[in-house]
Amino acid sequence: MGVKARLLEIAPIAAMVMVECLDVGLTTLSKAAMSRGMNHFVFVVYSNAVATLILFPLSFIIHRTKRPPLNFSLLCKFFLLSLAGITVMQNCVFTGVSYSSPTLGSAMSNLIPAFTFLLAVAFRLENLDLRSSRSLIKILGTLVSISGALMVTLYKGPPITAGSIIIKSPSVSSSDNHLQRTANNWVIGGLFFAIAGLSLSIWNTFQAPILRRYPSEITIVSFFTLFGAIQCAAVALVAVKDLNAWKIRPDVELITIIYSAVSGGVVTFCVQAWCIRRKGPVFVAMFKPLSIGIAAVMGVIFLGDTLYVGSVIGAVIIVTGFYGVMWAQSKEGEGHEVGGLPSSSGMEKAAPLLRAAEKNEQMWLD
Repeated sequence: MGVKARLLEIAPIAAMVMVECLDVGLTTLSKAAMSRGMNHFVFVVYSNAVATLILFPLSFIIHRTKRPPLNFSLLCKFFLLSLAGITVMQNCVFTGVSYSSPTLGSAMSNLIPAFTFLLAVAFRLENLDLRSSRSLIKILGTLVSISGALMVTLYKGPPITAGSIIIKSPSVSSSDNHLQRTANNWVIGGLFFAIAGLSLSIWNTFQAPILRRYPSEITIVSFFTLFGAIQCAAVALVAVKDLNAWKIRPDVELITIIYSAVSGGVVTFCVQAWCIRRKGPVFVAMFKPLSIGIAAVMGVIFLGDTLYVGSVIGAVIIVTGFYGVMWAQSKEGEGHEVGGLPSSSGMEKAAPLLRAAEKNEQMWLD
């Protein structure tokens, strides 16, 4: 019994580490595919469409005898969450990858706890007490994370990887123009990643109450991908004028779409939804710093990316602010800890955000 309880406690941790590895693998593979000409708007449409074809039959098989009832109001909530968590988030992520690199995306993803805290304050889901040390640490951690994001986006610094030696071109002006375009693309990519992080924070925050009322992760994710595919198709039809962009070549493009549908659309969303229901959105967010190191290694090895001093310093600053916010969040209730994680009774005491959210939850669900 003790071993089983221990395994159940470790399972969410192992699952989230796996998810971070899969996510970084997806952004690295998508960068390779986009560098060969795959359109990122079309890619998101096909990825969600394939994920829908996998998830819907699977949800009917799993819940063929016992399915929680659905209503129009709940479907509207699914549609709105798909708009934030799939359509806006995924399109911004892969647009950002096309402009910059997976490493920048992984660093910027650590803004999610700061964005979540700002959303909680803005929607009055959390009381901001300037006399409380925890509130001050959250504010400071948020400011530190944002300053790190600005550094990693606006400042590159000298390269620190072996493959980053710049060979001087005979045409100095041409080289300067190329460097200027690269710097501009890096900033644009950072902005898209920031928007994606804000969208994911909205998705995580408002998904939690729905999961408590409709505890069927695979059904929810099925509707997410279905509505996401429809919404992304509408975006792609407006953004993509070349009909040839819809043709998928049977090489790395097809592999990326299938990988994205299975790992990103099925495994990642289902695991995150399961972990959010068991541990809450803060637990899911706290694994994001792992992706920076994974993305840096994969980018250098598989994409030949250059790692810059500014990226490393900015990532360290972001992670420092990230864990400041996470520490303050974990100390909200000072519960007893089991295996390094708050116990269930401690989680109940340590959830003023969720207790405040429950007051607004019925309005959101009705």
